Amino acid sequence: MRNKSKCLIATAAIAVSIGVSALKAADNVTVAATADFFGKYVWRGQNLVDDWVLQPGAGIGYKGLTASAWGNLDLTGENGNRGDFSEVDLTLNYSGQFSGLDILSYSAGLIYYDFPVPHAGDDTTELYWGLSLDVPASPSVTVYRDVDEADGTYVSLGISHSFADAFELGPGIPVSLDLGASLGWGSASYNKFYWGVNSDKLNELVLSVGLPFEIAGFTITPSVNYVTLMSDAVRRTDVYGRNSDDMWYAGIGFAKEF
Repeated sequence: MRNKSKCLIATAAIAVSIGVSALKAADNVTVAATADFFGKYVWRGQNLVDDWVLQPGAGIGYKGLTASAWGNLDLTGENGNRGDFSEVDLTLNYSGQFSGLDILSYSAGLIYYDFPVPHAGDDTTELYWGLSLDVPASPSVTVYRDVDEADGTYVSLGISHSFADAFELGPGIPVSLDLGASLGWGSASYNKFYWGVNSDKLNELVLSVGLPFEIAGFTITPSVNYVTLMSDAVRRTDVYGRNSDDMWYAGIGFAKEF
């Protein structure tokens, strides 16, 4: 399993390198890298790793099309996977705006979820599409359809707002304030696969506060996140066997665009 994980990471890194080499002479090419440290790994309300994780990612974009790789590296022995990638996601996304309606943006794509370590889950694939409005509160909706193991649907509704240059960390270092909230809903088949609940439910509410600022070309974002499960049935049937009470967790992210 470890060899599979390392092989997949190496393949993704090679693909990124080849893509950069092939596209570096073209216009409208973006290359980005991220690295996030969090006190927990919480995904759609599920407390997958109840301790510190490192989540690196890299992507290449060209005229609205983006290919990216992302991983979750367990930094402690919480799940018995210290130093291993428990998850690797490969994503292909296309985003744009509707002609003549600049405030309405769309995105569509595919995510392949690979779980290299034992007991982390079954590999699966989702197709998704989303809409967002460039108005106050930036409302958005994204629909994910698992076409593989879960064979179900997950819908995320979100709002967010950024207050630019809310205060200064120091001379010449303005800090913004990013506020966000999202509400997740799962179909019966989705919830049965991930939660063991054979009915459609509102699953989780997530509130987040981020404080992004730039230093030496890097965007650094400390954040605090709050997660609460909306359904008593989901709380009672946490398939991961962990406490399903409300969760707080913090972290810091680093991002660089080349």
